[in-house]
Amino acid sequence: MDIVGATGGVDVSRGMAIEQASRRIFFGVATLLFAASAAVTIARCTSMSTMGGMPMPGGWTMSMTWMRMPGQTWPSATAAFLGMWVVMMVAMMLPSLAQVLWRCRQAIGRTGNARPGRLATIVGVGYFAVWTVFGMAAFALGAALATIEMQQPALARGVPIAVGGVVLIAGALQFTAWKARQLACCRNAPGHDRRLPVNVGMAWRLGLRLGFHCNLCCAGSTAVLLVIGVMDLQAMAAVTAAITLERLAPAGERVARASGAVAIGAGLFVIASHAFAFTW
Repeated sequence: MDIVGATGGVDVSRGMAIEQASRRIFFGVATLLFAASAAVTIARCTSMSTMGGMPMPGGWTMSMTWMRMPGQTWPSATAAFLGMWVVMMVAMMLPSLAQVLWRCRQAIGRTGNARPGRLATIVGVGYFAVWTVFGMAAFALGAALATIEMQQPALARGVPIAVGGVVLIAGALQFTAWKARQLACCRNAPGHDRRLPVNVGMAWRLGLRLGFHCNLCCAGSTAVLLVIGVMDLQAMAAVTAAITLERLAPAGERVARASGAVAIGAGLFVIASHAFAFTW
C-alpha cells in the first residue's frame, strides 16, 4: 500500500510539474506575441501620425486611415488596413483572450486529447478570423463615410457632434442587460461550453463562436475607438484596459458600468462643446 501510495504521489507531482511547465510556455508565447504585435502597432501608429490628416469643415481632422495613398488601389488599401487591424486586435484582445485560451487548453486536455495546444491555437485563429471580417466591414463603412464627408461640407460640419453621439450611446450600452449577458458569455467561456473541440473543425467553430460573442460584447468600445481614431494610441490603450478589466476583474460588470459612465460623460462633453461652437 505504501509503495502504491508513493507511486501515486509521484504521478501527481509529475502531472503538476508538466502542467506548470505547459502554463509557463503558453503564457510565455502569449506574452511574446503581445509584445510583438504591440510594437508593430505602436510603430505603425507613429508612422501614420507623422502624415497628419485632412482638415475638414467643423474644425476636425480626417484620419488618413480611411483614404488611399497616392497611386494606391482600393484592394491594396483594404489589404493594408486589414494587416494593421489584425495586428492591432491581437495587441488589444490577447491580454483578455489568453486566459480563455488557457482554460480551453486545460479543458481539452482533460478529455484525453493528445494535442490540446494545437486545438487551442486553432480556437484563437478562428477568434481573430471573426475580427478580420469585422475589420473589412469597418473599413468599407469608414471609407464610404470619408468619401461622402469630403463631398458634402455641410455634412462634415456635423461630424464632431455625431462622434459625441456615438460615444454617448456606446457608454449607455454598458448599462444594459444585453451587455451584461454578452459579458457573462465572454467571462465564462469556454467553461460553460460542453461541446469542447475534439478535432480541428470543432476548434475552428468554437473560435468563431467566441469571436462572434466578443465582437458583440465589445461593440460599444470598438465603436468608440473607430470614431475617436483607430490609429490613436491613447484611445487604443484606454479601450484595451477597459476590455481587459471587464473580462478579468472580479467585479467585471461594475468595471463595464464605470467605463460606460466615463464614455457618457465624454460624449456629453463633446456634444456640448461643439454645439456651443456652432452657436457662435
